[in-house]
Amino acid sequence: MKVTGSCHCSAVHFEASIEPKPGLLDCNCSICSRTGFLHLIVPHERFTLLSSEDALTSYKFGSGQADHLFCKHCGVKCFYQPRSHPDAWSVNYNCLDTGHGLEPVIVAFDGQNWEEAKAGLE
Repeated sequence: MKVTGSCHCSAVHFEASIEPKPGLLDCNCSICSRTGFLHLIVPHERFTLLSSEDALTSYKFGSGQADHLFCKHCGVKCFYQPRSHPDAWSVNYNCLDTGHGLEPVIVAFDGQNWEEAKAGLE
């Protein structure tokens, strides 16, 4: 099913093709817990950025493998390139437009112990 989403100011718009009962990861790492990010993993080929990349700015920390992308105007992170899924985007479920009728399944992810938690996903 197709879903759409955006940042708070609507400068960043996207669409994605996902399952009707998506699995979400609720990570407890420092950045995810502070921003309330709920991870919806979407393969690159099933995601389309509808707005210009010029509205995005990047932030990397720690290993530098994850590319956290934020709206330059309102600061919301709608999606980013996670190190855990190099062939997919991690979309913030909280940035999806309402009315899709999704029934997500939320799985806890121990991002504070990333290596062990990643091994548990495989």
